[in-house]
Amino acid sequence: MIFRSFKTLTIVALLLTPQMLLAQSPLSLDRAIELAFAHDPRVEEKEAFVRQAQGLLAEAEGSGGLRYGVNTFLALTNDVEGGFFEDGQTTCSSNCTPRDDVFDIDEGISLWGGLTFSIIKPLATFGRLESYQNAAQHNILVKRQDVELQRDSIRLDVVRAYYGYLTAKDSRLLLEDTRKRLESALELVLEWLDEDAGTVSQSDRYALESGLGLIDNFLSEASALETIAMAGLKVLTGIKSDTIELEERRLKLVALPGRDLEEWTQLALDNRPEFKQVEAGLAARRALVEANRSESKPIIFAGVAGTFAYAPGREALDNPHVFDAFNHAAVSPLLGMRWQWEQGAQPARVAQAQAELDALIQKALFARNGIPFQVQEQYVMMHSKFKSAQAMRKSAKSARRWMIAAYADFEAGLEEASKILTAMQVYVLAYAEYLKVVNDYNNHVSKLQSVSGVYE
Repeated sequence: MIFRSFKTLTIVALLLTPQMLLAQSPLSLDRAIELAFAHDPRVEEKEAFVRQAQGLLAEAEGSGGLRYGVNTFLALTNDVEGGFFEDGQTTCSSNCTPRDDVFDIDEGISLWGGLTFSIIKPLATFGRLESYQNAAQHNILVKRQDVELQRDSIRLDVVRAYYGYLTAKDSRLLLEDTRKRLESALELVLEWLDEDAGTVSQSDRYALESGLGLIDNFLSEASALETIAMAGLKVLTGIKSDTIELEERRLKLVALPGRDLEEWTQLALDNRPEFKQVEAGLAARRALVEANRSESKPIIFAGVAGTFAYAPGREALDNPHVFDAFNHAAVSPLLGMRWQWEQGAQPARVAQAQAELDALIQKALFARNGIPFQVQEQYVMMHSKFKSAQAMRKSAKSARRWMIAAYADFEAGLEEASKILTAMQVYVLAYAEYLKVVNDYNNHVSKLQSVSGVYE
C-alpha cells in the first residue's frame, strides 16, 4: 500500500511541468531575474553575435593554413588522327605545312575532360594575418560584453517590474483600507441624519462622499498599475500562470550597501562592461590599422600545382615546344609571391581605420569621466532616498495614529467629518509617498550595482 502511494506521488511529480512547480512556490527577485535571462530572446541574439565573432576568428586563423583549389570540366571537341603536319603526317623534311583542320568535325566528336588543382600555403604575410587574428580575438571580447550589457538591462527591467508590482499592490491595499473607514464613517453620518442625532449635517455627508469618489479614482489607477506590473513581470520571466505569487508579500527597503563612494567608483573602473569593451575595442582597432597598412606588402607562398586533360578521340601532341590543351599532364612544386596594392585607395583605408581608432580613444576618455559621475549620481540618490524613506515611514505611522484617533473621536461625536477627511488625506499621501520612496530607493540600489558592474 505504501509502495503504491509512493509510486503515485512519483508519477504525479514527473507530470508536473516547471511552470506548474513554479506556480506553486513564491517567486523571489533573484529567481525572476534568472527566468528572465533564460527566457529573453535578446540574450540569445547577443550570444549569436559572439558566435559570429568567433567565426571571424576561425576564418582569420584558417587563412594561414593550406588553400586548396580545384577546377574540372567535361566538354566536347573534334576527333584528330595523325600528326602535326598537313594530311596528318608526323614528320616532314621540306615544304612543311601545319595542318589547318582545327574545326573539322568530319572525323567525329570526342569527349574532353580536364582538371587543374593547386595546394598553397602562405609562408609570410608580413603581419597581415596576425593583425586580423588579433582584431578578431578582441572583437569576441567586445561582443561578450554586449551580452553582459543586455543581461544588465534585463535585470533592471525585472527589478522595476518586481518592486513596481509590490508598490502598486501596497497602494491598492492602503486605499482599500481607507475606503472601508470612509464607508463606515458615511454609514454613521447617514444613520445620524435619519435619526436626527449627533451634530452632523448634510455637508458632512457630501464631504465623505466626495472623499470616497477620490479614493475610488486612486484605487482604479493603483489596480491598473498593479495589473500592468504583473503583466510585465510575466512577459519578462516567461511565466504563463494566471497569477504569480511573489516571495515578498509587502514592499520593504533592501539593505543599504556599506561601501563608500570611492569604493563604488573603483569597482566601476574595474568591472564595468563598457571599460572592458573600450579596452578590447582599442586593441582591435589598432590591429585593424596595422592590418590595413600591411595590405600593401606582398604575400610569399609555397605549394604544389598541377593540370591534366584527356580527349580519347584525339592523338596526343608530343612536342616540348607546343602545349597540347587536350592531352597533357603536369605537376610541380612552386614558390611564389603575390603583391597587389592600390596607390590611391590603400592610404585612404589606413586613414579611415586610424580615424575610427581616434574616435574610440575619445570615447574611452569620455567613459573615464562619465562613468564615475554615474556612480556618484546613483550613490547620492540612494542615500537620499534611504533617508527620505526613514522620514516618510515615521510620518506615515504618525498620520495613521492621527487618522485612527480622529475616527474614534468622530464615532464618539467629538469631531466633525472634515477632520476625518483631513487625517485620512494626510495618511494616504504620507504612506503613498513612503511606498514611492521605497520603490525608488530599491531601484537606485539596483542601478548603483549596475553602474558599478557588481551585483550582490
